[in-house]
Amino acid sequence: MCGIVGILGSAPVAPLIVDALKRLEYRGYDSAGVATIENGHLDRRRAEGKLRNLEQCLQNAPLAGTIGIGHTRWATHGVPNETNAHPHFSGDVAVVHNGIIENFVELRDELAADGYEFQTQTDTEVVAHLVARELKKGQPPEQAAFAALKRLKGAFALAIMFGRDDDLIIGARNGPPLAVGYGEGEMFLGSDAIALAPFTDAITYLEDGDWVVLRRSGAHIYNMEGEPVERPRQQSSATAFLVDKGNHRHFMEKEIHEQPEVISHTLANYLDFATGGVKLFETPIDFAKIDRLYISACGTAYLAGLIGKYWLERYARLPVDIDIASEFRYRELPIVPNSAALFVSQSGETADTLASLRYCKNAGIPIAAIVNVRDSTIARESNGIFPTLAGPEIGVASTKAFTCQLSIFASLAIRAGLDRGTLTREDAAAMVRSLSEVPGLIRDALKLESRIEAIARKLSEVRHVLYLGRDTNYPLALEGALKLKEISYIHAEGYAAGELKHGPIALIDKHMPVIVLAPSDRIFEKTVSNMQEVAARGGRIILITDEEGASRTSLDNIETIIMPKVPEFVAPIVYALPIQLLAYHTAVAMGTDVDQPRNLAKSVTVE
Repeated sequence: MCGIVGILGSAPVAPLIVDALKRLEYRGYDSAGVATIENGHLDRRRAEGKLRNLEQCLQNAPLAGTIGIGHTRWATHGVPNETNAHPHFSGDVAVVHNGIIENFVELRDELAADGYEFQTQTDTEVVAHLVARELKKGQPPEQAAFAALKRLKGAFALAIMFGRDDDLIIGARNGPPLAVGYGEGEMFLGSDAIALAPFTDAITYLEDGDWVVLRRSGAHIYNMEGEPVERPRQQSSATAFLVDKGNHRHFMEKEIHEQPEVISHTLANYLDFATGGVKLFETPIDFAKIDRLYISACGTAYLAGLIGKYWLERYARLPVDIDIASEFRYRELPIVPNSAALFVSQSGETADTLASLRYCKNAGIPIAAIVNVRDSTIARESNGIFPTLAGPEIGVASTKAFTCQLSIFASLAIRAGLDRGTLTREDAAAMVRSLSEVPGLIRDALKLESRIEAIARKLSEVRHVLYLGRDTNYPLALEGALKLKEISYIHAEGYAAGELKHGPIALIDKHMPVIVLAPSDRIFEKTVSNMQEVAARGGRIILITDEEGASRTSLDNIETIIMPKVPEFVAPIVYALPIQLLAYHTAVAMGTDVDQPRNLAKSVTVE
């Protein structure tokens, strides 16, 4: 979602803030702005669209000042334009905000009755006016900000600056993440440690309900009762996240090609390839003693969890409930005894997933998380984590994080099967061997890129696509459809292949491509029968299978992507590659913004 950066520096900060905002682009945004203080005067530059537009504004009209706040906005209240872009001003107050102020209508009406005029459609402007009103009453800046914070309801991260004090930034967190960075005679504030990585690796993460007073001499943190609180200072690993596209056109392309390496690293963290066993990694979940596992996540992480459900139930005979996180707590699920919960999030900051975690935590059951960011909020609030070792994923559409999540679920299925006595050591060793082959199989799949690109160019000419799959390929069909619509804006739907005749078959005609995921496994013939139903109605079939599967299929109007032969257990990890490449090359052919598709955010930190 929105990105926040604040700097109390010793040199002009506007260029530094813009540079830091670039490292938050992956979060998704539609406008940007920066404000500084010079000679007791607030000034700002804002622009709709990409940061290059803001950079052009700053080239035409530079900002001086050694203190500043900056923002990338993902629109919630009000259209994405320059007027609604942050920072927002009210008198001597400048504010940037990530989140949603739920009671902003009530506050706006109250402030309007007091004579405050609103220039924007945003909820954020009420914060600036609230603080300004407290200043007008004679409150010092710290107390003015605190009084305003106590009036806010909802999820928010805030940075507040005061025109008459060039040695003060106030930050606050209630939901979306916010980190304090420490320098030599300088201080920093950011939505994400990655934004602050070039400046410092000494980071303190604010907790919900914290607000912080930053001066160049240091930071003082308080809770919502106004009491001083201590939060640990730690060394951030985000310096390793300073990445670029290298020789690739897009981050997404680079991240697709990184998968053999990062999957290898992830698997090696949990499995012992030399012995064919599972490493004794720490887990807060005692698989031998629980009767049920709850899994919750959003988007692509949810689909990884859905494949994980198949594996855990099949190989460990462990009943699994899985929910989209935004629905989990609202259906008031009764948490049964002897259960545990597992949450999946690339960023570790997903608001709905975090809310579901807290619901389960209040029920007193063990909590674990699969996350790509070890010091994220979800990681910190879990009893233990299973870290993916994907490295930073900048492209909004998840690729390598997804396959690393699958790699962990596969490892957990083996561990749970051994702990529960449903897998023998020989069974487990065979599964570990299958997983050890995955990086090489993915490298083989990447060699198909030119073939996939040729098919994608044709796919870019259509407006609707169906994906079909059975068993673990059903969630993968959902993921393929999600990837395509995310970055190409083509309407796509994924279905269990057996559901075709229960409705979707009405859509089939010569203009409707149907992408079928069908490795030659124990249910291949069932999927072929569904393809025949499509072919009989003149549908265009794109079949993703192996040599054996292709040889057992004789249909007209079919294009085939021949994958390497893979063990059934690991097929979802390997078959993720062609659906990612299809979506990527279709989007490139259509000229869309692959890494930052419209309306989407990498880290969704509000409900």
